Amino acid sequence: MTQAPELVLAHGTVHTPSGPVLADVAVRDGRILGIGSYPQAARRIDCTGLDVLPGVIDSQVHFREPGLEHKEDLESGSRAAVLGGVTAVFEMPNTSPNTDSADRVADKLSRAHHRMYCDHAFYVGATADNAAKLAELERIPGTAGVKIFMGASTGSLLVAEDAALARVLASGVRRVAIHAEDEARMQERRDLRVEGDAASHPVWRDDESAMLATRRILRLARAARRPIHVLHVTTPAELELIAQHRDIATCEVTPQHLTLAAEDAYPRLGTYAQMNPPIRSAAHRDGLWHWLRQGVPDVLGSDHAPHTREEKAKAYPASPSGMPGVQTLLPLMLDHVAKGRMTLERLIDMTSAGVQRVFGLQSKGRIATGYDADFTVVDRKGSFTIEEAWLESRCGWSPFTGMTLSGRVVGTIVRGHSAMWEGQLANEATGEALKFAGALA
Repeated sequence: MTQAPELVLAHGTVHTPSGPVLADVAVRDGRILGIGSYPQAARRIDCTGLDVLPGVIDSQVHFREPGLEHKEDLESGSRAAVLGGVTAVFEMPNTSPNTDSADRVADKLSRAHHRMYCDHAFYVGATADNAAKLAELERIPGTAGVKIFMGASTGSLLVAEDAALARVLASGVRRVAIHAEDEARMQERRDLRVEGDAASHPVWRDDESAMLATRRILRLARAARRPIHVLHVTTPAELELIAQHRDIATCEVTPQHLTLAAEDAYPRLGTYAQMNPPIRSAAHRDGLWHWLRQGVPDVLGSDHAPHTREEKAKAYPASPSGMPGVQTLLPLMLDHVAKGRMTLERLIDMTSAGVQRVFGLQSKGRIATGYDADFTVVDRKGSFTIEEAWLESRCGWSPFTGMTLSGRVVGTIVRGHSAMWEGQLANEATGEALKFAGALA
């Protein structure tokens, strides 16, 4: 006999693998019990007029803990995530100390458990010293995989030379995430930075610095027969190249690079528009959209990388690169859907099922019986303006403040727990570690 549901999301437009359907979704023990008609439940949430999406997964965030908590910590970053409709995140290893050993992964998992509002996983950073251990480290439960910084690294995380990159790629089998900027070219071009002018950032870190690194890592990955995932791609030429190597390569684009353009961003925002790889021209942005419509980028990641106002206010190039984004990822992209730049189905794929496919995520990524009860509930007819009072990140700012967007996030449900509803956070955090194929049970 089928057990009674503990929670029902009633009368919403539910986005299933077969398409949207007007139905109830029933939940029990943190998993989806079924999709259909469920008039009885211990708790019902009326979703009439709302869209119930698979829980949004942001596979690239920097939550700064340990060591840099003045910018962000795991709790504050996760609050920002669920306020923006994000049910799970993959957190990056460039903290202080770097996440480059089993003990440091265990430390982050301990800090995060039931302190983060969303579910979570942590990358292990590749170094020249830990390459031989990565096959073991990538199998730690709660580990999203290995991250390589080919440029713009923190601490010992720079892996710039081909021989070291080959050693990393030879150690393990899971997909490796790549920050693809060529360190040697950027070092050669440092004199192109103009004091006090953030608009020189994409001149210094030019298209070729990205293309050189992407070409190199594709060649090395093919030689190693190792799947890779190229993060925050900023040039159309890279996406065209990656499209020729789909057997080994997946890739990501960010809302920032799909929304901002250098011609406006640097004069208006100055160093607040500075990130790595850089915000590039409107032509670059339009080219990213072309390849997105061709189906090339697999996922959307926010590259949430907060810094304080005081840090960002330093004169370029002393100012740090990075901007917050986990809370605005979905609102920005819903606005792009409303403006006809992409379909809702494509957005869903890039924020849920696509992440599951790329990384082997278990029990996540779709609304289907037996999967985790992760839902992002949105009002596509609504609108709202991004205001600083809404922002939860510890840094307290966004490059998108003042924008009025079509569509708004109503609720975030993580394994049946209402982490956020109508702007109100849950009384307690219930986030747990994600599970992946290829990791130890």
